[in-house]
Amino acid sequence: MTRSARELFEEAMRLDVQERATLMRLLIEALDAEVEEGVEDAWRAEIERRMAELDSGSVETIPWEEVRARLHRR
Repeated sequence: MTRSARELFEEAMRLDVQERATLMRLLIEALDAEVEEGVEDAWRAEIERRMAELDSGSVETIPWEEVRARLHRR
């Protein structure tokens, strides 16, 4: 007999917070197991491009406090 998702959830809720976080990470990793070819390389290239922009000063950063204030005004 297989257990339902609801039963598994209820059992998982009896775990301590750290164990639930570990379980959640493992479940998410299982969903993300199938990575589309080239995605990792594309992300790496994007990160390197953005880092180069920051290092060269060609982009202006915005302090978190300002971003948060803008979001709250919306």
